[in-house]
Amino acid sequence: MARAQNRFVCQACGSVHSKWAGRCDACGEWNTIAEEVTDGPAHAGSLAAKAGSGRVLSLESLAGASDPPPRLATGLQEFDRVCGGGLVPGTAFLIGGDPGIGKSTLLLQLSARLSATGDRVAYISGEEAIDQIRLRARRLGLDQAPVALAAATTVRDILATLDGSDPPARHLIIDSIQTMWSDALEAAPGTVSQVRACAQELIAFCKRRSMTLFLVGHVTKEGQLAGPRVLEHMVDTVLHFEGERTHHFRILRTVKNRFGPTDEIGVFEMTEAGLTEVANPSEMFLGERSGAVPGAAIFAGMEGSRPVVVEIQALVAPTPFGTPRRSVIGWDTSRLAMILAVLDTRCALTLGGSDIYLNVAGGLKISEPAADLAVAAALVSSHQGIALPRQAVVFGEISLSGEVRAVVHAAQRLKEAKKLGFTEAWTPPLKRGDRAQHKNTPDPSLTVETVDVIQALVEHISQLPPPR
Repeated sequence: MARAQNRFVCQACGSVHSKWAGRCDACGEWNTIAEEVTDGPAHAGSLAAKAGSGRVLSLESLAGASDPPPRLATGLQEFDRVCGGGLVPGTAFLIGGDPGIGKSTLLLQLSARLSATGDRVAYISGEEAIDQIRLRARRLGLDQAPVALAAATTVRDILATLDGSDPPARHLIIDSIQTMWSDALEAAPGTVSQVRACAQELIAFCKRRSMTLFLVGHVTKEGQLAGPRVLEHMVDTVLHFEGERTHHFRILRTVKNRFGPTDEIGVFEMTEAGLTEVANPSEMFLGERSGAVPGAAIFAGMEGSRPVVVEIQALVAPTPFGTPRRSVIGWDTSRLAMILAVLDTRCALTLGGSDIYLNVAGGLKISEPAADLAVAAALVSSHQGIALPRQAVVFGEISLSGEVRAVVHAAQRLKEAKKLGFTEAWTPPLKRGDRAQHKNTPDPSLTVETVDVIQALVEHISQLPPPR
């Protein structure tokens, strides 16, 4: 029998060290190295001795025909959207989000919808007692749903219960993976070794039984999923539940999906009765707009396959300090610095010495470069004190030379803007496919103004009528 060994593992990145140190050499984090006890290494020649007894694999070609994986509708259309059309049996999900954002509420509503179809759902909580889950279910009106509840943290007990259940569960929810514990290791729950071992056992069991597995993961203060990075590689789908606590919107975003597209989003609204689906998020994001004011630009964006129209707000104010302040919510701070540098250099605007505040209304986070032109329009509008047309949408990517480049899915963006009643669009020169589609379906109710350089945008805003 191999002798147990002590090793020192970084709880942030999972790197192994020969001795304890205050700072991890791999990730640079402080006070994250902890001692763990593991089994000793196997004999050096054991693998080589068994190399000749392996099973011969059958190699196949790429040209073979394969049927698409079967899909199971959950009853939550926004959740089905981010999954790629429904659940695939045997899929392992990892759902992360800030504390109190609504992860447990979403999974409780999802389990109630799945159990209503006749499938048995097992909800295992390692953070809450059964009475606490029942109180939430009663508040959401789901207390009569046939969901099997349990409060446990030992993986061996969970697998023994599910393996002997009749009828067997088809869906398993673990809330959360950081609270699970395997008696095969002496490390504490939540450590890198425990999280990796527990996830591996649960995923292997669910793959063998064709069960859908939902793992809730904690996040760090930077918003990243806590635990080893290998956990995201082990699962099939990684979902991030985003949103600001001051806003009632919640965004479920796909980061990884082996059975569907990535960067897809599902929009929910947090109410007293739980999470409700938002079928048309553009109307919700623009529903609280007031009259035309300087510093507000409407951006027609794309989130996955869905066009989303949101308002970008900017404020350029004189600074009382020696160093101007930059405050950005919902966008990339480094990209804002680039847009300011282009406006100062190419258009001779003195924005670099002013305080800049930028906000994406509704709590949505935008990452695509197509928002460059809308951000620039909001900054110029606030700087000159001229309001943009209320019924105009803006999108386009700005290069360092000041050129406005074409973006993908321009035709879908224009279609969504027209559906919401917008009559004017400021866009870069359309690509050949979008240009042909726009010419084949002419629409006099939507005027498209082409902006090829950033100087043309500033000149166009300067010619707008001043506020009364």
